[in-house]
Amino acid sequence: MSDEVDLQFGKGLISGYLSAIMGVLSLMGVLCFYYPEVFTSQEIRAAYSVDFVRGTLFVCLVIAYFMGVISFVLNRSKKLAVIGIVTSLVATLAGGSAVEVKVYESTPYSFGLDWFALSLIFSMLIFIPIERSFALHKEQKILRKGWRTDLAYFFVSHLLIQFILLFVTTFTEDWFGWTALAPVQNGIRSMPIWLQFIVATFAADLCQYTCHRFHHKIPMLWRFHAVHHSAEHMDWLAGSRTHLIEILVTRSIVMLPLYALGFEMAALNAYITLVGVQAVAIHANVGINFGWLRYIIATPQFHHWHHAKNHKYMDANYAVHLPVIDMILGTYRCPKDEWPEEYGIVSGKPPEGIWKQFWFPLKPRKKKKKP
Repeated sequence: MSDEVDLQFGKGLISGYLSAIMGVLSLMGVLCFYYPEVFTSQEIRAAYSVDFVRGTLFVCLVIAYFMGVISFVLNRSKKLAVIGIVTSLVATLAGGSAVEVKVYESTPYSFGLDWFALSLIFSMLIFIPIERSFALHKEQKILRKGWRTDLAYFFVSHLLIQFILLFVTTFTEDWFGWTALAPVQNGIRSMPIWLQFIVATFAADLCQYTCHRFHHKIPMLWRFHAVHHSAEHMDWLAGSRTHLIEILVTRSIVMLPLYALGFEMAALNAYITLVGVQAVAIHANVGINFGWLRYIIATPQFHHWHHAKNHKYMDANYAVHLPVIDMILGTYRCPKDEWPEEYGIVSGKPPEGIWKQFWFPLKPRKKKKKP
């Protein structure tokens, strides 16, 4: 059964989904205040203030409750409204945005519930209006086919961000720490931060390009990467659909040169911010070709062609940030005023659903019987 939802004004669905999402996120926010050592990521906490989170939580609580009331009145099905109203009330009774943060000790293992909640809120607030205003596929619905699967990937990848970072750090430092050369590191650190950021982005994207191309060329790796290409609609949420094993492998390989070359944390943080924004942006349902900028940095048009359901473009546009890498290596294909007609995999598509897709590449292949 398709999970595509037609959101029409006056039906109570828009307010219902908004209420349910904000209510659940508000309850998560309260849990983060009560148990920061369990549910918040140490690296992410440094990027925001407690007052900022309190203000965001208060706004979410207000939206969840009032949108829930509107949905309850307009929609015959009361499920979404009840979820939004009940979760917001529970969050409010538990202290809401006024919960005091107790003294706690940071732990190396924790769930990034704060990162998930903040990322989802601001991704929705930024990219949904942009996609509605500059949509490439104007008929595409906000809650299109496959959105539940992609939201589950968004949740899992953000929830496990600290475990992924810990794995990546341990993998690169323990296995490849010997590659670090003091003269090279000193030369990198003598650069201004803005130049370190550019060099780090190029080095990381070159590794990403190589890893990405291997995932397309090696059948065993393609089975993992096919999960990402199984998305048949492009929007801000589609980029989250990536197999967890591929995330661990790719992130480790990409971070290797950054650790080995000794970039400053300011440059690394700037690069990580670029990754977070661009991973969402290049999949967005936005029909702008960005003029000359499309040759400088990866755009939706550039990456959409990589997802095209077309054999001609299966071996193209592997870079994630810098198209110049594809230009140098002969895999750049991006017609100036054209866009793909279809997205997805020509054959061998993984099943729908995050759990089924997790096991898809791990199942043994059936041997073909000889005639």
